[in-house]
Amino acid sequence: MAEILVCDDDKAIVEAIEIYLSQEGHHILKAYDGEEALRTLRENPVDLLIIDVMMPKLDGIRATLKIREENPLPIIILSAKSEDADKILGLNVGADDYVTKPFNPLELVARVRSQLRRYTQLGAVSQKKENVYVTGGLTVDDDRKEVCVDGEPVKLTPIEYRILLLLVKNQGRVFSTNQIYENIWNEEAIAADNTVAVHIRHIREKIEINPKEPRYLKVVWGLGYKVEKL
Repeated sequence: MAEILVCDDDKAIVEAIEIYLSQEGHHILKAYDGEEALRTLRENPVDLLIIDVMMPKLDGIRATLKIREENPLPIIILSAKSEDADKILGLNVGADDYVTKPFNPLELVARVRSQLRRYTQLGAVSQKKENVYVTGGLTVDDDRKEVCVDGEPVKLTPIEYRILLLLVKNQGRVFSTNQIYENIWNEEAIAADNTVAVHIRHIREKIEINPKEPRYLKVVWGLGYKVEKL
């Protein structure tokens, strides 16, 4: 299985993560600040890093930035719920995913599993194909009409697929409910909010690890929906 480095200044959290990931068969390396994490990475082959944002000596954001200068391994950052800006910054400087504290250990295990699967099975090849749209671990192949999340196929209805394709082809752009309805149903939008919202909810249930905290399909309150560019 994988060699995983867990870095957090709270030793109890490190030990708890070690217990759950060890049960998956992974070998765990431990560090308690960013500088120690960098040393461990230089001295050991590591397949995935889990790193906290707030730490002494070198915080998780600056450590991630330094790691990304030379190492493409998957990085999951841990962040308290009050640190939304840190989560966003972490993703911007190169982290692949984030988990908010306090977290469900089983969700963290699922995110680790998906990141490892994505990097070992997907690679970067699919990103170079025409008519293949990729953001994070989400891939939409419009030639094959296939959707995968972290290498695993996802079955969508034709309407769900067309909505997701519209949004993923225009990553970062916000579409109003009426714009989505008119693009997909090709008719004037009249009282379309509920219809679109139901389909969005179903898509989230299929592509998100935690639909209540979606990573890909985001709502922009009062404006509409978008697929996040990761």
